[in-house]
Amino acid sequence: MTDPHELVEKLVASLPDLLPAARWFGGKDKPITAVRPLRTTVVDGDLVHVIFEVEQPGRTEQYQGALSLSTGAWDVLLDPEHNGVLLDRIATGHEVDGITFAHEPGTELRSGLRGRPIGVEQSNTSLIYGQQYILKIFRKLANGENRDLTMHRALRSVGCEHIALPLGAISTELNGEQVTLAMLQEFLPDAVEGWDMAKTSVRDLMAEADLHAFEVGGDFAGEAQRLGHAVAKVHADLAEALGTQIADDEAISRAIAGMQRRLGVVLEAVPELGRHEEPLRAAFEEAREHIGAIPIQHIHGDLHLGQVLRTVHGWLLIDFEGEPAAKVEDRLALRSPLRDVAGMLRSFDYAARQLLIGQPDDDQLAYRAMEWTKRNRAAFCDGYAEVADDPRDHAHLLRAFELDKAVYEVAYEHANRPEWLTVPLSSIARMTSGGE
Repeated sequence: MTDPHELVEKLVASLPDLLPAARWFGGKDKPITAVRPLRTTVVDGDLVHVIFEVEQPGRTEQYQGALSLSTGAWDVLLDPEHNGVLLDRIATGHEVDGITFAHEPGTELRSGLRGRPIGVEQSNTSLIYGQQYILKIFRKLANGENRDLTMHRALRSVGCEHIALPLGAISTELNGEQVTLAMLQEFLPDAVEGWDMAKTSVRDLMAEADLHAFEVGGDFAGEAQRLGHAVAKVHADLAEALGTQIADDEAISRAIAGMQRRLGVVLEAVPELGRHEEPLRAAFEEAREHIGAIPIQHIHGDLHLGQVLRTVHGWLLIDFEGEPAAKVEDRLALRSPLRDVAGMLRSFDYAARQLLIGQPDDDQLAYRAMEWTKRNRAAFCDGYAEVADDPRDHAHLLRAFELDKAVYEVAYEHANRPEWLTVPLSSIARMTSGGE
């Protein structure tokens, strides 16, 4: 009989070469100096679950994967012949060698389905079972219950209508701390991603030579308003479930200092941002003078058009893990809901300008992109104001959050998509010169 520990030892030896090619591996920027197995579990028959530690200069992180006991193949979590057991174990409620499979209270699940991976692999791995369920496997592990699961459970407890319901989870303990391995949710096969809808709307506008955004058949403003309403409802539901606080002077100072610190780091990496340093720093400090007593609470934390789905019943928010690059403690911190609003407003700008990337300058298309952006930003804020305070009533703080997000985008685009760098840079130029 094959020894699973021998297989894992062979796997670990090959992981320094395999991991950089995996979309979900977050350490592509540094060499791998060591990989160590932490736990090996035969889940069922041929499926061997592996938790391993990856050491790189300045950091050590934990990941999970699985291999076949009979063939040694990696990564069989993607294989329908192997991954059906994960749903079956959640449906029945099961524990295998310290790994707990559980469904949410009052939930009955269908078993016997096989999982198919979604078309584009992200930082996590998502498997769709039939037309009913989606299992998100958290590849990089962190101590404590995963924030995505925590937020969904909190929102479900108050009857939030704008999420896909959590149905179950897989968890374990490492070094005495609970760790979430995966989360099961309802799957909505009719759902369309907000980013795709927005891009289609922009294409419709760009194809028309003499029509305004409100005259084009694919006008997105109505959906943007409904989306703003949904986001405000989720914020209200999170406040009801988990409470709110008023930010004190120390919290405000930390927030402004964080913006200034991020700017300093990005300035060193991206010289093109230098011409905007003075007005950016001034905008951050100006926000401090106009903040006043602001409520802070748990928010989405990484909101953009790719994090929302449109179903026949309305808009849903997904992926409540928070900003991918942020530390766990930062993701758990209470923040102003305006950060989420700012993230969505920046996303409208990206959607409007994505067709202009790499194309010759065209003043007419640039004007139309700006028209689309302004129309949909306004509609989103109108919808938000139907439920909560109008974000535009806090213009200085909202502007600071938008600029901080744009600085983050500058760093991201410089490192990953240099041809997109003009999008956040041009937005910063407009916002700091009074153009928005």
